[in-house]
Amino acid sequence: MDVIALIARIVFSAIFIGAGIGHLTATQAMSGYAASKKLPQPTLMVQISGVYVLVASALLILGIWPDLAALALVPFLLVTAFVFHDFWKQSDPMAKQNEQQQFSKDLSLAGGALALFVLYAADPHPGLNLVGPLF
Repeated sequence: MDVIALIARIVFSAIFIGAGIGHLTATQAMSGYAASKKLPQPTLMVQISGVYVLVASALLILGIWPDLAALALVPFLLVTAFVFHDFWKQSDPMAKQNEQQQFSKDLSLAGGALALFVLYAADPHPGLNLVGPLF
């Protein structure tokens, strides 16, 4: 079961690794989108969020405080869902549908991150961790 838990952490984190790399390699493009959503200092916020999700993902994959790493992803996902994927504000049907799907994806990922948090907070050993849970 340890190997399966490790594989689950890697697969779950893959989307965040991709997002973090995207934040750092396509900062200008992402900053424009962040600015359109009225995010203050969009370039800096895109860079900070990229590093944030990369660090949280690395900690989760490596099993270094996996409970904290999983919990750290939740605020990122909730902000992304409610600020960036505000489908209820869209008038174009295609844009509304796309934003609603992204909103749902982020909420689902937040639920998965919370489930991982509970798993690692309750049982410090699943998944070949380098360091046990913090909480």
